[in-house]
Amino acid sequence: MQNKQVKPNFEFIALMASLMSIVALAIDALLPAISHIGIAINSLDPTENQKLITMIFLGLGVGQLFFGPLSDSYGRKPMVYIGFLVFILSSILCIFSPSLEWMLVGRIFQGIGLSAARTIAISIIRDTYKGDYMAKIMSFIVAFFILVPVVAPAIGKVILDFFGWEAIFYFQIVFGLVVTLWFWKRQPETLKPEFKIPFSGKIFTQGTKELFKYKETIACTMVSGFITGSFLVYLSTAQHIFENQYGLKESFPYIFAALALSIGLSTFLNGTLVLRFGMRKLAFAALLSFTGLSFLYVLLFWDAANPSVAVLVAFMSVTFFCLGFIWGNMRSIAMEPIGHIAGIGAAITGFISTVFSIPIATFIGSFVEDKVLPLFIGLAICGLLSLVLFQTFRQKPVMIKSAS
Repeated sequence: MQNKQVKPNFEFIALMASLMSIVALAIDALLPAISHIGIAINSLDPTENQKLITMIFLGLGVGQLFFGPLSDSYGRKPMVYIGFLVFILSSILCIFSPSLEWMLVGRIFQGIGLSAARTIAISIIRDTYKGDYMAKIMSFIVAFFILVPVVAPAIGKVILDFFGWEAIFYFQIVFGLVVTLWFWKRQPETLKPEFKIPFSGKIFTQGTKELFKYKETIACTMVSGFITGSFLVYLSTAQHIFENQYGLKESFPYIFAALALSIGLSTFLNGTLVLRFGMRKLAFAALLSFTGLSFLYVLLFWDAANPSVAVLVAFMSVTFFCLGFIWGNMRSIAMEPIGHIAGIGAAITGFISTVFSIPIATFIGSFVEDKVLPLFIGLAICGLLSLVLFQTFRQKPVMIKSAS
């Protein structure tokens, strides 16, 4: 049962943040090592090696579809243990993979395993707190989340330089084991037996049918897919862009950190401004800015070489600043009319948007070879399609006629 009276404590916040941060660590710590891994497994095409980043998102999308409903039936803690077991075994597979294909299988299963920790951490918070306390906890976790992408590439770079790329996976395994032990010793089960829901395949079909009754929910879910897909292009090509196109191998972790801070700042600002302007107005303004800035870059550098790194980082910083106002608000708008099926609704919308983003990222990323331009073309097209979808299915205010 949710408890409004229990005050948040530091250990609980730190534990939930640690559960969720392993996802960011598994993605971002690997970025400086992608080219080294490619050489080790004889995969020398940078556009193919991008899949080492995008495929973990496929696992995250698929895994949350099952771990969320299963945790409603069998409890939160058993699903976290199963998830970590899958993550550890798949990390070992990545270390000993003889080819890119085998490593991609390992990355997909890493994502499936980590989806349990990410999804169930939110469920545990929802089980334990509500109202202002829950909002306060989530804000602390977001703050922690911002720090992980900032420091993870630097951690990965240090480990890579001293111990080799395999050690990054061993570090993730050790971190996962420490968090699992901490979770086992200190976190009680939060799902009371009387609230357990028998697991059935019907919940997926019934939830999907109910979901598709709400056009704005589907539109915002697809917008999330477009925007996430376009951002995944950056995430999967960042190492290639800054290390190979710009020759900034040593500076890459710091540039990545600066861009992550840009997204983090807008995420914080959104929490304040959304109460004043409303989530739909903020989301529309951010989408418009995101699309306009992307098109501006395309127009300026259509038939030109890459700009200076200062110009590129400035464009990326301002463009990515918009993301903090898009992601959270789109998710909130999508969930607004489906509160009566919040659990399965969140799982299905999360699955759709994540899986929708993978082919977008893979297709656009295949063009990012010698110039950054294809990245911004992808951002611009995805932004434009998102604007059309959002405006077409945006819920109109209900006009109340006065009595005559």
